[in-house]
Amino acid sequence: MGEQIPATKSVGGRGKAKSKAVSRSSKAGLQFPVGRIARFLKKGRYAERVGSGSPVYLSAVLEYLAAEVLELAGNAARDNKKNRIIPRHIQLAVRNDEELSKLLGSVTIANGGVLPNIHQNLLPKKTGAGKGKGEGGSVSQEF
Repeated sequence: MGEQIPATKSVGGRGKAKSKAVSRSSKAGLQFPVGRIARFLKKGRYAERVGSGSPVYLSAVLEYLAAEVLELAGNAARDNKKNRIIPRHIQLAVRNDEELSKLLGSVTIANGGVLPNIHQNLLPKKTGAGKGKGEGGSVSQEF
């Protein structure tokens, strides 16, 4: 009430100055679009009404998941000496992470391939040259 706003910044010479529009994403400190997700929630007819906090929360969750997958896929790309993330790197990232693998268990990633895995029974048996003194030809059970 006590503030005087100069006439140059007010609309029509009186009243409050028109403030610059600030997106809901920037208010929430997010990169994902809160307004667009709110529109999708409304147009999708998931419920009669959509609260003001739900698109913010959903945006935050989606942003976190995207950041997590991108970080792990970037690490996989670096391990393979590549600068660009390809579907194979996303597949390796997701399948090597326990929680993401559970979340995306029924998802097929196109051009992702499979995890390198050879069953223990298919590997060749160890020869007797590398054994110690005490074993004397008997097959030891290793678990």
